[in-house]
Amino acid sequence: MKNNYNTYKKSGVNMAAADKLIDYIAKVSRKTNKKYKENKNFKNIGGFGSIFDMSKLNMKNPIIVSSTDGVGTKLELANQAKRFNTIGIDLVAMCVNDLIVQGAKPLFFLDYIAVDKLRLNKVKKILDGIVAGCKLAECSLVGGETAEMPGTYEKNKFDLAGFAIGVVEKKNLLTKDKVKNNDVVLAIPSSGLHSNGFSLVRDILKKNSKVPSNIKKELLKPTKIYVKELNKINKKKLISGCANITGGGLLNNLLRVIPNNLCVNINLTKIKTKPVFSWLKTKKITDSEMLKTFNCGVGFCLITNKNKVNLIKKFFSKEYEPYEIGFLSNEKHRIITSGKLEWIKK
Repeated sequence: MKNNYNTYKKSGVNMAAADKLIDYIAKVSRKTNKKYKENKNFKNIGGFGSIFDMSKLNMKNPIIVSSTDGVGTKLELANQAKRFNTIGIDLVAMCVNDLIVQGAKPLFFLDYIAVDKLRLNKVKKILDGIVAGCKLAECSLVGGETAEMPGTYEKNKFDLAGFAIGVVEKKNLLTKDKVKNNDVVLAIPSSGLHSNGFSLVRDILKKNSKVPSNIKKELLKPTKIYVKELNKINKKKLISGCANITGGGLLNNLLRVIPNNLCVNINLTKIKTKPVFSWLKTKKITDSEMLKTFNCGVGFCLITNKNKVNLIKKFFSKEYEPYEIGFLSNEKHRIITSGKLEWIKK
């Protein structure tokens, strides 16, 4: 006799596959932060909520800092290239790089993955990237949610969201009032486009069928995670402020951490661009549009006393060594730029 009963599986949701995925997540999440051990009577993965024991941090006045973000339409390029093992790194990076702006050390991370249909191999690769990102951020993957939503997402489409929690001692919280006149602005190189401006990038790709192979490779390069370096710098109390250069570009993001009574002076000629930005600039994009849409080679900025610059540089590899691009002054303006970005391959 034919089974005519309605089931969740027939509607497009496979709970058996979801259970297999939970087992996989429980296994890979243990690889993230081995310093933190779960309560033996409670497992985060598979539970209703995740637990993190703050008492083990040995802090007098801990301040919790939280952040949530996604990776935007970079997901579409990952889908087209069928490359899913690095997009999770981007997801973690976009969240934890915001936490460290306040001086916080990331503690744990949760993800949200929404798909049209649960394809285990694809989702496992995404999760592998998230685990890799958590390792780089020295934080724990403590939970998340995977939603199978037929009818909401088109075939093979998916979306990601990340949630990060960090902590900082109250007296060490980085706030605008710590930024002083005559402080210098240091640029830390980006790894590439990071995860911003991809709607414009995709529009350009539609109009340009011939894209150099080196540029194609750069488009999906994962976002640099700056946590390890910033954790060391913050421990030494070497900076007065910092900024994650994401949506809005270099100038707008710097202004978010500068007191209203100070002006930030940026020498654009000092910025070291990358080939991917030089290529984009040839596609009829103005300098101002480039600056407000992309990081243009600067992934993160530090604000510090000039006497501390050489010591700060010691915490970075040569690839990501900070360099001076500006300074703070007492001016009536909020920002002053000089020179022009040099769109050459460096």
